[in-house]
Amino acid sequence: MADDGAEQVLDGLRRQAHRLVADLAGPVRRVRLRSGDAALEVEWHDPVPAPRAGLPPAGQATVRVDVAAAPGSDRPTVRSPVVGTFYRAPEPGAAPFVAVGDVVRPGQVIGIVEAMKLMNEVTAGQAGRVVEVLVADGKPVEYDQPLLALDPVTGADA
Repeated sequence: MADDGAEQVLDGLRRQAHRLVADLAGPVRRVRLRSGDAALEVEWHDPVPAPRAGLPPAGQATVRVDVAAAPGSDRPTVRSPVVGTFYRAPEPGAAPFVAVGDVVRPGQVIGIVEAMKLMNEVTAGQAGRVVEVLVADGKPVEYDQPLLALDPVTGADA
């Protein structure tokens, strides 16, 4: 029953955040709301513009992840934006968002990281061909952990 109360508080915070973002005149980079022990924080990373119409639907956030080179390698990787559980497909039994050999484009969803019952879509920050999936489906991930390795592609390949 205590979880139901916490969920109600978080739902209220989500509604407040939605109204706040919709009412603001300028772009929003971060929203942080707290009610007692419950807190809700949403951050949009540059260069993605803040949503003008409000937050993503309750229970789902979209996070753009900039691609960084893997340590000790010049190969770019897509990294986890949060600590959570990485899922390669939108639901159990479905085809994965991407597989080795696929070409991804900036903004394309490559997976989901579930954190505190919130599904965070992870998108590529640059174009590239997937050369390695670094985390198995359903495995825990840390913040900034590489999820996929990419080979950059040129306009002709993309």
